[in-house]
Amino acid sequence: MLRGWVKFGLTIAALLQIQGCGKQAYFVAKDEPWRADEERRCLASGYIRDNPYITKRNSLGGPAPCGAIQPLYVGATAHGAVELKPEATLQCPMVPATDHWVVTSVMPAARRYFGTDLVELKVIASYSCRPRNGIAGGILSEHGLANALDIAAFRLADGREVSVLSGWNGNVAERAFLRAVHRGACRTFTTVLGPNADRFHRDHFHLDLARHGRGGGGRICR
Repeated sequence: MLRGWVKFGLTIAALLQIQGCGKQAYFVAKDEPWRADEERRCLASGYIRDNPYITKRNSLGGPAPCGAIQPLYVGATAHGAVELKPEATLQCPMVPATDHWVVTSVMPAARRYFGTDLVELKVIASYSCRPRNGIAGGILSEHGLANALDIAAFRLADGREVSVLSGWNGNVAERAFLRAVHRGACRTFTTVLGPNADRFHRDHFHLDLARHGRGGGGRICR
């Protein structure tokens, strides 16, 4: 980790790719020891075990500020009951948080508003070494630390798909479901951004475990 605030120049910027965009961008990163402490605690807890839907990865590549101590490929959540498609690359604390959100909020909401089970989450972003919202010169995104997950849609057992983009202002059941899911995320994650947040999040929910505020105990729910 780099100490203090570090701004990468153009020579280093050439090495930083914004995933899926084919563009290059530099960012500002900050040394935050709590991150490694929380990841190590999670890894030591025994929550992550070898199983068919979680695979340990050696490294993620990218400049020193990006990545995680033990990156994980996660192919399913809710203890394997709900698939992540495509699989997400996350650090340890995001795994129990996602499990809790899906089990306590998303699965019950699917049964309540649609009368069927949830079987899949559509992932449009997890690990990506880039600035927030891909804006050059910005602060390093939580995605760059494998500490964030973007969900664009929810697939049900009967084949229906509830999209954040079309369902947020869709029919009554879709609106109710997505708002219940959003509220539940705000009880679990420390940052939740959806269609009401800004133009960057009109088609998905962004979920992460960043610390906010002077004491680190703040939350952002939009």
